[in-house]
Amino acid sequence: MVSGTLVNWKEAQQKAARTARWAVTMAKVRIRRVASRTRWQLVTFYGNSGAESVGVVDMLAIRKDHSKPMGAAKRGDALQIMLIQVKGGTAARPTPEDATRLRVVAKRHGACDVLLATWKKGTAARFFRLRRASAGDAWAEVTDLDSIFR
Repeated sequence: MVSGTLVNWKEAQQKAARTARWAVTMAKVRIRRVASRTRWQLVTFYGNSGAESVGVVDMLAIRKDHSKPMGAAKRGDALQIMLIQVKGGTAARPTPEDATRLRVVAKRHGACDVLLATWKKGTAARFFRLRRASAGDAWAEVTDLDSIFR
């Protein structure tokens, strides 16, 4: 009970799931305005029921890396990967543990960047870049998405 009223948990869960889907959609909209010019592809991860999947990564941005190849690889063989976590509505910001997990996953997969996308109804999605573990605040706001998706 909260303040003498019963909480309809099923309804609250459905609202949270709806908000999460909208947050992912609005993050995609904002990224695609920039990324369409630079060949980034977006991949989202949903569970069996169409709701959020478990894990710290909600979305990937990926593209072929056409820079000078290393070793026996040829131009265009490598990939550039960006990990994106999405939070919608009044969802809590990622914990320091989440930031650590994202750093581990980024290192494991050779991600070039890690982003947090936040969205609240009536606003545009905002983006934050994961900073080094030694930084005071784990997340720094990105004001220019073009600088990320170049």
